[in-house]
Amino acid sequence: MIIVRPSSARGRTRLDWLDSRHTFSFGGYFDPQFVGFRSLRVINDDRVKPGGGFGTHPHRDMEILSLVLDGALEHRDSLGHGSVIRKDDVQRMTAGTGVSHSEFNPSATDPVHFLQIWILPERPGLTPGYEQKTFPEADRRNALRLVASQDGSGGSLTVHRDVAVHLGHLDAGGSLAFPTAPGRHAWVHVFRGHIAVNGTMLVAGDGAASSDEASLEVKAPDTEGDAGFLIFDLA
Repeated sequence: MIIVRPSSARGRTRLDWLDSRHTFSFGGYFDPQFVGFRSLRVINDDRVKPGGGFGTHPHRDMEILSLVLDGALEHRDSLGHGSVIRKDDVQRMTAGTGVSHSEFNPSATDPVHFLQIWILPERPGLTPGYEQKTFPEADRRNALRLVASQDGSGGSLTVHRDVAVHLGHLDAGGSLAFPTAPGRHAWVHVFRGHIAVNGTMLVAGDGAASSDEASLEVKAPDTEGDAGFLIFDLA
């Protein structure tokens, strides 16, 4: 069974420097039907204007992935880490026992578009930590790339939960199959273009929950250009 979460139904936060869309309940936005899916708690689709950003704020007991789609995002934290996340970069932050950080668009001219994803950890009280890796689009053309997993397999980031996060890219007319093991669930999030999942059409910003499907057949229509998406494989 596939249940679609349309882009237009998501929550929204708009500030003078931020336009953020919320797939699941977040901050002042609450939808009792969409407070998360399995261990997946947040998918925020954020666009930040030049020079704008999130001031220092705390997190704890959460696995946080940041994926930059366009532009750059500067990160600084209370542990002394600092980095710039660029297009095709993915950063994993284990908030664990507690960490404070800030996220800013360092450009004076260009906006940044990124996804921030929260996953509930396997247990509370983990030691805070970070990883950041680049997953070039050219290396995942018409394929899926594992970007985060519990054991860090295949050069993926290590996330402290039984979850596997795959980043996909399809050219127009391209297709791929994603098998789902018995008892597993999947969430698909489209961030660019159009795809059909087992015949159900999704557009950018749409999400879809899949349960009791033996596999997901993903296809990019011939006439809609290329497509970018994430598949979360969840216990």
